[in-house]
Amino acid sequence: MLNRSSFTTLVVGVFIVYVVHTCWVMYGIVYTKPCESHSDNCIKPYLSKRPKLQLSVYTTTRTSISAENNVDLVLNVDNFDVESRFERTVNVTVPKKTRNNGTLYAYIFLHHSGVLPWHDGKQVHIVSPLTTYMIPKPEEINLITGETGTQQIDTEKKESNALDEPVSHWRSRLTLNVMVEDFIFDGSSLPADVHRYMKMIQLGKSVHYLPILFIDQLSNRVKDLMMINRSTTELPLTVSYDKISLGKLRFWIHMQDAVYSLQQFGFSEKDADEVKGIFVDTNLYFLALTFFVAAFHLLFDFLAFKNDISFWKKKKNMVGMSTKAVLWRCFSTVVIFLFLLDEQTSLLVLIPAGIGAVIEVWKVKKALKITFQWRGLTPIIKFGTCSESEKKTEEYDTQAMKYLSYLLYPLCVGGAVYSLLNIRYKSWYSWLINSFVNGVYAFGFLFMLPQLFVNYKMKSVAHLPWKAFTYKAFNTFIDDIFAFIITMPTSHRLACFRDDVVFLIYLYQRW
Repeated sequence: MLNRSSFTTLVVGVFIVYVVHTCWVMYGIVYTKPCESHSDNCIKPYLSKRPKLQLSVYTTTRTSISAENNVDLVLNVDNFDVESRFERTVNVTVPKKTRNNGTLYAYIFLHHSGVLPWHDGKQVHIVSPLTTYMIPKPEEINLITGETGTQQIDTEKKESNALDEPVSHWRSRLTLNVMVEDFIFDGSSLPADVHRYMKMIQLGKSVHYLPILFIDQLSNRVKDLMMINRSTTELPLTVSYDKISLGKLRFWIHMQDAVYSLQQFGFSEKDADEVKGIFVDTNLYFLALTFFVAAFHLLFDFLAFKNDISFWKKKKNMVGMSTKAVLWRCFSTVVIFLFLLDEQTSLLVLIPAGIGAVIEVWKVKKALKITFQWRGLTPIIKFGTCSESEKKTEEYDTQAMKYLSYLLYPLCVGGAVYSLLNIRYKSWYSWLINSFVNGVYAFGFLFMLPQLFVNYKMKSVAHLPWKAFTYKAFNTFIDDIFAFIITMPTSHRLACFRDDVVFLIYLYQRW
């Protein structure tokens, strides 16, 4: 068997290999080896000939088109300049089939100016659905008066919410890119990711690739979706265009494939949207920093869980440890997990919170020395006895909680009543969970005070799991960065900064 130090070394070694391998893979994505000038396998860019181009966007309910029948032209950009970015908003007619939960497609053509796309042998096109299916967000109401956020609600929308079934939503943004680099590819080693977007033609003795047209699906965010009702006849569509480099194009293709894979594994549209936000709303250099931050966060999470479990596994008594603080941490962690679940928070935040809640429940079992005995199918719960030293610790613990309760309970009850009267919720359960979690977030640090008080009375911090604390401290500062990157409730974001203060107080006591 490996001892604990060698196991930790092994984990850190595997982590370093993983980071180095990932950096190598990322380098292989953003760097493409150009074709040597004397090679016969070179594929040259058609854009280097500076052709006069036109951009046309059509909509149709059909999955394939061969002529201009049953299609609507919604945008036409003559003398299209691939170097100039633009953004235009157009109104799109919504067919009856789409209003009845059907799909509407956008066909984007890049072709020679003055020639219809289906008559142009050198045209390139790409297809994108303008609709998606998603369960509507439940309507929030005032639990006392019954008032909703909007007094007039469409009957069909009410029915959809009640049935909890996915309905058609409109993608109000369409983001287009064209790869504009005069890059010469080596035909014998074409990158597979770009190859599927390439269309090649023979011009004389050389082979050219037509402009690479790309739709940025990562820019399709949940916040831009609009629910389609049967009464809707027109909807706005914002078409934006910008040029893109080869390196960024390849990186974006891989990221889109990764998001698609997540959805295939069961991630919802909202969960995938959180991942999209990391890429779209973040500068690429900051994104690279985020990768390293996330990798270290994963490592410290694992080491903190490992050391915390090892500490509590060996713990035979509760001398110097605040039982009230352990109970509070368990309660607050479970409440936060239920709150994040109710808010449909990203799985990136939800899964670690769930694992943390399970560990805290196990700690309570150890702290209270709970054992289970079975009589047939009926479990009997037994609590262990306390030593004299543990009773002394418990006395300090109770004394600290007595003073805290005078401040804490009125604040929590007052906050719950205020939110009930002034804030709208989906249900009574939602209000209850929000009230608990607001108490946890706003006053949770007060429940750390009993442990601080016990430390002060005993003039010692040797009984605390300092290894686990150190790893959690690193993660707390990493969480401060993630608080601005990953979408999460504001109260959860503020709690990240609250934890910094608590840890600094522990450090002061240790000093």
